[in-house]
Amino acid sequence: MEPVIQLEGLCKSYGEHRVLNDINLTVYPGEVIGYIGPNGAGKSTTVKILCGLIPDFEGRVTVKGLDLRKDTLAVKKIIGYVPELAELYESLTANEFLDLIAGLYEIPADIADQRITSMLAAFDLAAVANDRIDTYSKGMRQKVLLISGLLNNPDILILDEPLSGLDANSVIIVKELISRLAAEGKTIFYSSHMMDVVEKVSHRIILLNGGKLIADGSFAELQGQIGKESLETIFASLTANTGLHDAAAALAGALNQSPTNGTE
Repeated sequence: MEPVIQLEGLCKSYGEHRVLNDINLTVYPGEVIGYIGPNGAGKSTTVKILCGLIPDFEGRVTVKGLDLRKDTLAVKKIIGYVPELAELYESLTANEFLDLIAGLYEIPADIADQRITSMLAAFDLAAVANDRIDTYSKGMRQKVLLISGLLNNPDILILDEPLSGLDANSVIIVKELISRLAAEGKTIFYSSHMMDVVEKVSHRIILLNGGKLIADGSFAELQGQIGKESLETIFASLTANTGLHDAAAALAGALNQSPTNGTE
Protein backbone atom coordinates (compact mmCIF):
# COMPACT_ATOMS: atom_id res chain seq x y z
CA MET A 1 0.00 0.00 0.00
CA GLU A 2 1.33 3.41 -0.98
CA PRO A 3 1.61 5.95 1.86
CA VAL A 4 -0.61 9.04 1.85
CA ILE A 5 1.68 11.23 3.95
CA GLN A 6 5.43 10.95 4.43
CA LEU A 7 7.49 13.19 6.70
CA GLU A 8 11.23 12.64 6.32
CA GLY A 9 13.64 14.45 8.61
CA LEU A 10 11.12 17.23 9.19
CA CYS A 11 12.61 20.10 11.19
CA LYS A 12 11.40 23.62 11.88
CA SER A 13 13.05 26.39 13.87
CA TYR A 14 12.09 29.91 14.85
CA GLY A 15 15.38 31.64 15.36
CA GLU A 16 17.37 29.44 17.74
CA HIS A 17 14.25 27.66 19.02
CA ARG A 18 13.82 24.21 17.46
CA VAL A 19 10.08 23.47 17.25
CA LEU A 20 10.29 20.22 15.27
CA ASN A 21 13.35 17.99 15.46
CA ASP A 22 13.82 15.25 12.84
CA ILE A 23 10.24 13.98 12.56
CA ASN A 24 9.89 10.82 10.46
CA LEU A 25 6.37 9.58 9.92
CA THR A 26 4.54 7.49 7.32
CA VAL A 27 0.72 7.49 7.18
CA TYR A 28 -1.42 5.15 5.08
CA PRO A 29 -4.92 5.40 3.54
CA GLY A 30 -7.77 4.81 5.97
CA GLU A 31 -5.74 5.55 9.08
CA VAL A 32 -7.02 7.85 11.84
CA ILE A 33 -3.91 9.38 13.36
CA GLY A 34 -4.24 10.84 16.85
CA TYR A 35 -1.53 13.50 16.98
CA ILE A 36 -1.01 14.55 20.58
CA GLY A 37 1.48 16.32 22.82
CA PRO A 38 1.82 19.06 25.44
CA ASN A 39 1.46 22.74 24.58
CA GLY A 40 4.44 23.80 22.50
CA ALA A 41 5.30 20.25 21.42
CA GLY A 42 5.04 21.14 17.72
CA LYS A 43 1.62 19.72 16.84
CA SER A 44 0.13 22.85 15.25
CA THR A 45 3.41 23.56 13.45
CA THR A 46 3.29 20.09 11.87
CA VAL A 47 -0.33 20.62 10.84
CA LYS A 48 0.40 24.02 9.29
CA ILE A 49 3.34 22.59 7.34
CA LEU A 50 1.12 19.77 6.01
CA CYS A 51 -1.47 22.33 4.91
CA GLY A 52 1.14 24.40 3.06
CA LEU A 53 0.83 27.32 5.47
CA ILE A 54 4.49 27.20 6.60
CA PRO A 55 6.77 26.80 3.57
CA ASP A 56 10.20 27.29 5.19
CA PHE A 57 10.96 23.93 6.80
CA GLU A 58 13.80 21.44 6.61
CA GLY A 59 13.35 17.89 5.42
CA ARG A 60 10.91 16.43 2.92
CA VAL A 61 7.12 16.20 2.99
CA THR A 62 5.13 14.27 0.40
CA VAL A 63 1.35 13.98 0.21
CA LYS A 64 -0.06 11.28 -2.10
CA GLY A 65 3.27 11.27 -3.91
CA LEU A 66 3.31 15.06 -4.37
CA ASP A 67 6.26 17.03 -3.06
CA LEU A 68 4.74 19.67 -0.79
CA ARG A 69 7.33 22.29 -1.72
CA LYS A 70 6.90 21.85 -5.48
CA ASP A 71 3.15 21.09 -5.65
CA THR A 72 1.70 23.14 -2.80
CA LEU A 73 -1.55 24.07 -4.57
CA ALA A 74 -2.14 20.51 -5.77
CA VAL A 75 -1.71 19.25 -2.19
CA LYS A 76 -4.09 21.87 -0.83
CA LYS A 77 -6.78 20.67 -3.24
CA ILE A 78 -6.83 17.18 -1.71
CA ILE A 79 -6.69 18.30 1.94
CA GLY A 80 -9.50 19.47 4.18
CA TYR A 81 -8.41 21.55 7.18
CA VAL A 82 -10.32 22.52 10.31
CA PRO A 83 -8.09 24.76 12.47
CA GLU A 84 -8.38 25.23 16.20
CA LEU A 85 -8.86 28.98 15.79
CA ALA A 86 -10.14 30.59 12.62
CA GLU A 87 -11.70 33.89 11.68
CA LEU A 88 -14.91 33.53 9.72
CA TYR A 89 -16.32 36.27 7.51
CA GLU A 90 -18.95 37.30 10.04
CA SER A 91 -20.82 39.62 7.69
CA LEU A 92 -21.66 36.62 5.50
CA THR A 93 -24.34 34.01 6.08
CA ALA A 94 -23.35 30.36 6.42
CA ASN A 95 -24.61 29.72 2.90
CA GLU A 96 -22.59 32.61 1.50
CA PHE A 97 -19.42 31.60 3.34
CA LEU A 98 -19.67 27.98 2.20
CA ASP A 99 -20.40 29.09 -1.38
CA LEU A 100 -17.17 31.11 -1.20
CA ILE A 101 -15.22 28.06 0.00
CA ALA A 102 -16.76 25.92 -2.76
CA GLY A 103 -15.66 28.50 -5.32
CA LEU A 104 -12.09 28.45 -4.03
CA TYR A 105 -12.03 24.68 -4.46
CA GLU A 106 -13.67 25.01 -7.90
CA ILE A 107 -16.47 22.63 -6.90
CA PRO A 108 -19.26 22.61 -9.53
CA ALA A 109 -22.22 24.70 -8.35
CA ASP A 110 -24.79 21.89 -8.37
CA ILE A 111 -22.55 19.58 -6.33
CA ALA A 112 -21.63 22.38 -3.94
CA ASP A 113 -25.28 23.31 -3.37
CA GLN A 114 -26.24 19.72 -2.63
CA ARG A 115 -23.35 19.20 -0.20
CA ILE A 116 -23.92 22.51 1.59
CA THR A 117 -27.63 21.91 2.01
CA SER A 118 -27.15 18.33 3.23
CA MET A 119 -24.37 19.13 5.69
CA LEU A 120 -26.09 22.20 7.15
CA ALA A 121 -29.15 20.05 7.76
CA ALA A 122 -27.06 17.26 9.34
CA PHE A 123 -25.58 19.79 11.79
CA ASP A 124 -29.02 21.28 12.51
CA LEU A 125 -28.13 24.62 10.89
CA ALA A 126 -30.65 24.61 8.02
CA ALA A 127 -33.00 27.03 9.78
CA VAL A 128 -30.23 29.62 10.26
CA ALA A 129 -28.32 29.03 7.03
CA ASN A 130 -29.23 32.52 5.78
CA ASP A 131 -28.48 34.29 9.06
CA ARG A 132 -25.24 36.23 9.39
CA ILE A 133 -22.42 34.34 11.09
CA ASP A 134 -21.95 37.13 13.63
CA THR A 135 -25.25 35.96 15.21
CA TYR A 136 -23.93 32.41 15.69
CA SER A 137 -22.73 30.84 18.93
CA LYS A 138 -19.20 29.38 19.18
CA GLY A 139 -20.54 25.88 18.58
CA MET A 140 -22.49 26.94 15.50
CA ARG A 141 -19.40 28.61 14.06
CA GLN A 142 -17.41 25.44 14.68
CA LYS A 143 -19.99 23.47 12.72
CA VAL A 144 -19.59 25.86 9.77
CA LEU A 145 -15.81 25.39 9.97
CA LEU A 146 -16.23 21.62 9.95
CA ILE A 147 -18.45 21.80 6.89
CA SER A 148 -15.94 24.05 5.11
CA GLY A 149 -13.19 21.48 5.79
CA LEU A 150 -15.30 18.65 4.38
CA LEU A 151 -16.79 20.48 1.42
CA ASN A 152 -14.18 19.42 -1.16
CA ASN A 153 -14.57 15.74 -0.14
CA PRO A 154 -10.85 15.60 0.76
CA ASP A 155 -8.68 12.50 0.66
CA ILE A 156 -6.95 13.79 3.80
CA LEU A 157 -8.82 15.57 6.60
CA ILE A 158 -6.71 17.49 9.11
CA LEU A 159 -8.52 18.35 12.33
CA ASP A 160 -6.99 20.59 14.99
CA GLU A 161 -9.22 20.54 18.12
CA PRO A 162 -12.34 20.08 15.95
CA LEU A 163 -14.78 19.55 18.83
CA SER A 164 -14.25 22.94 20.46
CA GLY A 165 -17.61 24.40 21.50
CA LEU A 166 -19.71 21.56 20.10
CA ASP A 167 -22.66 20.13 22.01
CA ALA A 168 -22.78 16.44 22.94
CA ASN A 169 -24.92 15.42 19.96
CA SER A 170 -22.57 17.14 17.49
CA VAL A 171 -19.56 15.46 19.12
CA ILE A 172 -21.22 12.07 18.51
CA ILE A 173 -21.85 13.03 14.86
CA VAL A 174 -18.22 14.04 14.30
CA LYS A 175 -16.84 10.88 15.94
CA GLU A 176 -19.12 8.69 13.80
CA LEU A 177 -18.18 10.70 10.70
CA ILE A 178 -14.47 10.13 11.35
CA SER A 179 -15.06 6.36 11.50
CA ARG A 180 -17.12 6.39 8.29
CA LEU A 181 -14.58 8.47 6.35
CA ALA A 182 -11.73 6.20 7.46
CA ALA A 183 -13.74 3.15 6.36
CA GLU A 184 -13.98 4.78 2.91
CA GLY A 185 -10.18 4.95 2.76
CA LYS A 186 -9.78 8.59 3.73
CA THR A 187 -6.98 9.59 6.09
CA ILE A 188 -7.76 11.59 9.23
CA PHE A 189 -5.02 13.55 11.01
CA TYR A 190 -6.54 14.40 14.37
CA SER A 191 -4.76 16.78 16.76
CA SER A 192 -6.36 17.31 20.16
CA HIS A 193 -5.85 17.56 23.93
CA MET A 194 -9.06 15.56 24.54
CA MET A 195 -7.40 12.26 25.36
CA ASP A 196 -10.61 10.28 25.78
CA VAL A 197 -11.74 11.15 22.25
CA VAL A 198 -8.31 10.50 20.71
CA GLU A 199 -8.22 7.13 22.48
CA LYS A 200 -11.57 6.11 21.00
CA VAL A 201 -11.30 7.36 17.40
CA SER A 202 -7.63 6.76 16.55
CA HIS A 203 -6.17 3.70 14.87
CA ARG A 204 -2.71 4.95 15.67
CA ILE A 205 -1.47 7.51 18.19
CA ILE A 206 1.58 9.72 17.64
CA LEU A 207 2.95 11.46 20.73
CA LEU A 208 5.16 14.49 20.31
CA ASN A 209 7.18 16.12 23.09
CA GLY A 210 9.71 18.91 22.76
CA GLY A 211 9.53 18.69 18.98
CA LYS A 212 10.44 14.99 18.96
CA LEU A 213 8.33 11.92 18.21
CA ILE A 214 8.43 9.84 21.40
CA ALA A 215 5.65 7.28 20.86
CA ASP A 216 3.91 5.73 17.86
CA GLY A 217 1.40 2.90 17.98
CA SER A 218 -2.18 1.85 18.54
CA PHE A 219 -3.70 2.51 21.95
CA ALA A 220 -3.41 -1.19 22.79
CA GLU A 221 0.26 -1.21 21.76
CA LEU A 222 1.03 1.86 23.87
CA GLN A 223 -0.80 0.29 26.81
CA GLY A 224 1.40 -2.79 26.50
CA GLN A 225 4.60 -0.77 26.18
CA ILE A 226 3.96 1.82 28.89
CA GLY A 227 1.83 -0.24 31.26
CA LYS A 228 -0.83 2.40 31.85
CA GLU A 229 -4.61 1.98 31.65
CA SER A 230 -5.71 5.15 29.82
CA LEU A 231 -4.24 7.40 27.16
CA GLU A 232 -4.33 10.22 29.69
CA THR A 233 -2.03 8.32 32.06
CA ILE A 234 0.23 7.23 29.18
CA PHE A 235 0.46 10.86 28.09
CA ALA A 236 1.27 12.01 31.63
CA SER A 237 3.92 9.36 32.22
CA LEU A 238 5.77 10.22 29.00
CA THR A 239 5.55 14.01 29.08
CA ALA A 240 5.18 15.28 32.66
CA ASN A 241 8.36 16.77 34.15
CA THR A 242 6.92 16.75 37.67
CA GLY A 243 4.13 14.82 39.36
CA LEU A 244 0.77 16.12 38.22
CA HIS A 245 -0.77 15.50 41.64
CA ASP A 246 2.06 17.53 43.20
CA ALA A 247 1.45 20.35 40.72
CA ALA A 248 -2.28 20.38 41.50
CA ALA A 249 -1.52 20.39 45.22
CA ALA A 250 0.88 23.30 44.77
CA LEU A 251 -1.77 25.32 42.92
CA ALA A 252 -4.37 24.61 45.61
CA GLY A 253 -1.85 25.54 48.26
CA ALA A 254 -1.11 28.85 46.55
CA LEU A 255 -4.82 29.70 46.63
CA ASN A 256 -5.03 28.90 50.34
CA GLN A 257 -2.05 30.99 51.38
CA SER A 258 -2.86 33.87 53.75
CA PRO A 259 -1.36 37.30 53.08
CA THR A 260 1.31 38.43 55.54
CA ASN A 261 2.21 41.93 56.60
CA GLY A 262 5.76 41.14 57.67
CA THR A 263 4.96 41.09 61.42
CA GLU A 264 4.61 38.17 63.83
